[in-house]
Amino acid sequence: MSFQAYLDNIQTKTGKSPADFRKLACAKGLAENGQLRAGVKAGEVIAWLKQDFDLGHGHAMAIVALLKGSKMESG
Repeated sequence: MSFQAYLDNIQTKTGKSPADFRKLACAKGLAENGQLRAGVKAGEVIAWLKQDFDLGHGHAMAIVALLKGSKMESG
């Protein structure tokens, strides 16, 4: 699955766009200017996404990659 397909599936499930997740992560103190804050562990973001949005691990990792500014390889 491509990185974009992960993001599309997440938006379909949650109604939230990648930009929405950047804003929400900033509001939670996990990100700054849409990028993952220094010292924030992926596990913190994953736990938040699983709890608040019922995302699975793979989809949560796509949001982590988004916040890190990287892209996942298709699998």
